[in-house]
Amino acid sequence: MSVTGELDSLESSPDFPHQSAVLSERTLTPEELEKLRNDRVLVSDFKQQKLEVEAQKNWDLFYKRNTTNFFKDRHWTTREFDELKNCRESQGQKLVLLEAGCGVGNCIFPLLEEDLNIFIYACDFSPRAVEFVKQNALYCTERCLAFQCDLTKDDLQAIIQVETVDVATLIFVLSAIHPDKMQKALEQIYKVLRPGGIVLFRDYGLYDHAMLRFKSGNKLGENFYVRQDGTRSFFFSREYLAGLFQQAGFETLVNEYVLRETVNKKEGLCVPRVFLQSKFRKPVPSLGPV
Repeated sequence: MSVTGELDSLESSPDFPHQSAVLSERTLTPEELEKLRNDRVLVSDFKQQKLEVEAQKNWDLFYKRNTTNFFKDRHWTTREFDELKNCRESQGQKLVLLEAGCGVGNCIFPLLEEDLNIFIYACDFSPRAVEFVKQNALYCTERCLAFQCDLTKDDLQAIIQVETVDVATLIFVLSAIHPDKMQKALEQIYKVLRPGGIVLFRDYGLYDHAMLRFKSGNKLGENFYVRQDGTRSFFFSREYLAGLFQQAGFETLVNEYVLRETVNKKEGLCVPRVFLQSKFRKPVPSLGPV
């Protein structure tokens, strides 16, 4: 299996057998420790700059090759994140959701089917992915607005009014952004969230099996790698992620590793997967003295 397939085709599995939430990093075997110690050679600065310039093109080519067939629909999101059902101040309130990095709609369309009282802003870096969303039979502009956006430089407020979003999702999205630009993406989301609004996060965790499968020559920086197709992936520690969100102004509600074992039937292996699942909140301003 290619590195690309190992990283991504398993992340959206709808069932999580043998899953556990922990606060500490996965313990590495001596062989895994040795592999990481020896992987010191970084991709050249020239190639890294080229990957950054061509990041959008590489994701567009990814969706051209795979169309809507690569990821499974994420029917698990409401089970893992009850805020998608309960983050309403009153019964009957329409929930306003931003899915940052919507891909071809594997998260938004199950939500639109399940919750009739929801409006979803859906943006993605890839224009091709956004077009796939708009071509879906379930896409309806009265309930969803899909648009292309680079969260690291485009202004979200050109589309979404400030402080009008109840919940934002970042599900296997932030890891694809260069670490130097992650802060900017979070600051953009912070501006459109209402006070008390929640960010629901799930992404690759430190020492995930996919991280350890990268061969020498794919390392871009600490915990940051490039796949064979030119797309990139970062592997988060709890501390690193909490620091990013806190610097952007968020409060941490939940921030824990999710450990699970996935059976790779093709290779006959049982591999350890590590994800980071977290919830962050935009603070509600405290009332001053009357």
